[in-house]
Amino acid sequence: MKRRGFLTAAMISGGALATGAASPASARPGRDARWKNPAACPQPYRAVTVRPGDSRYNSLTGGHNQRFVGRPESIRVVSTTEQVVAAVEEAVAAGRRIAVRSGGHCFEGFTASPDVQVLLDMSQFDAVHHDPERRAFVVEPGATLGHVYRTLFKNWGVTIPGGACLDVAAGGHITGGGYGHLSRRHGLVSDHLYAVEVVVVDAKGKARAVVATRDEGDPHRDLWWAHAGGGGGNLGVITRFWLRTPGVTSSDPAALLPKAPGDGRRRTIMWPWESMTEAAFSTLLRNYCTWYERNSEPGTPSTDIWGVLLANHRSAGVLGMVAVIDDALPDASRRLNAHVDAVAAGVGVTPVIDTEQVIPWMTPQNWPLEATGRYKHKAGDLRSGYSDRQIATIWRYLEDRTYDNPAANLGISGFGGQVNAPAPDATATAQRDAILKAVYSTGNWADGEDGSRHLTWVRDFYRDVYAETGGVPVPDRRNAGSYINYPDVDLLDTRWNTSGVPWTTLYYRGNYPRLQRVKKQYDPRNVFRHPMSIAPPAR
Repeated sequence: MKRRGFLTAAMISGGALATGAASPASARPGRDARWKNPAACPQPYRAVTVRPGDSRYNSLTGGHNQRFVGRPESIRVVSTTEQVVAAVEEAVAAGRRIAVRSGGHCFEGFTASPDVQVLLDMSQFDAVHHDPERRAFVVEPGATLGHVYRTLFKNWGVTIPGGACLDVAAGGHITGGGYGHLSRRHGLVSDHLYAVEVVVVDAKGKARAVVATRDEGDPHRDLWWAHAGGGGGNLGVITRFWLRTPGVTSSDPAALLPKAPGDGRRRTIMWPWESMTEAAFSTLLRNYCTWYERNSEPGTPSTDIWGVLLANHRSAGVLGMVAVIDDALPDASRRLNAHVDAVAAGVGVTPVIDTEQVIPWMTPQNWPLEATGRYKHKAGDLRSGYSDRQIATIWRYLEDRTYDNPAANLGISGFGGQVNAPAPDATATAQRDAILKAVYSTGNWADGEDGSRHLTWVRDFYRDVYAETGGVPVPDRRNAGSYINYPDVDLLDTRWNTSGVPWTTLYYRGNYPRLQRVKKQYDPRNVFRHPMSIAPPAR
């Protein structure tokens, strides 16, 4: 979730369950060798190479964050595992630097770096279907979350606990963990990852596809483990995921993943900045964090509730919160309103918006697309609420009248619950003790605008919030580090990270040495790399 993602993620809803067979258009079963009759199904796209001068080139070089635009020698648009193997092997043989892009929503310019010579575009690799042999759902890396949700929902009435930005692709989202408004109930998306197919390169430069599962006896289980939260662009090219909730033994596809909600009940409350005082703001932020401190134990009823605090800069005019619950759950309205009322208690400012709605799950108004633009996001996970000093710092930056940017904000999303049920080393995701996710954002700024003032504001803001731990969220009793799907290259820079703690600890904590061993085994030539990729071990 990014800047508008906070608003988008809050637009949770539900829809009636549906069952039925996958349609050929959404399933693209011809791509899967196990499909019973591939000859009767749509065939894969042919591989395409786009170079500078091609009319398609400029449209394929930019990602979602338009601060970064690459100029690769070629863009390879692929749609089958065989095409990926051929493209990777060709690039390695020619000594060309390769990068992989599925949806292009990276916060940083990892796929647009000037040294990237071959960009592997996975956007046509977008099938979603049921695999009866593995008793799991296949999701290809180029499939957007919107396509995944709609296909799972319309055909089987199930879903995954992913994010609310529908144009984000599965490739990076799942690999880094993937969370959203259902994660407190159902964990991370990667917690439902049963298997992954990855094209890797051996020490001789030979590319091959490897399928790794979570089965205890699988010789490639470490490769599965690394892709369940280790982040993208590290070990190889993901060509498909298989998703199935752990412990499920049924062969019924409608039982393999969490049931999609029916209707979602949503409460939205917004306060005017003009009436907000520091005391009122401090009460609001402290109440919000305290509620999650007390209501984030895995398996407890309170984890049915998810919300986000939208602490916009005062130039936006308003700030507030959105909270949601599956309306089919017992006593949903009372429970939701008790949560919101606890957060609002003592604020003493009359809201300008206070609504309660029940809206179907797949209603389009709940899933607006996130506009592209130029932005900078910085993130930190919380094990407990902010200190008084931190709250005062947050107030100072959000209330700053010398800075005018209605898009700037601090968004704090509910976390914990079932996310924290697995052990920290069960998957590569180490943040199994966080209860909240915070993102400090410039929001989008206009084309042609000098972004330096926005970058300065958000960097100073983040540094000062974490001043006591060297300008970054060093894991301790209050902080839980950060989230690899929210990469921030500033954490590599000693001007901004003065903690002496490496960025790898902030993102991976104790799991990094194991990730390095997996890197050595499956990418010994370090073919797949970017500024925040897993480094091979020294020995």
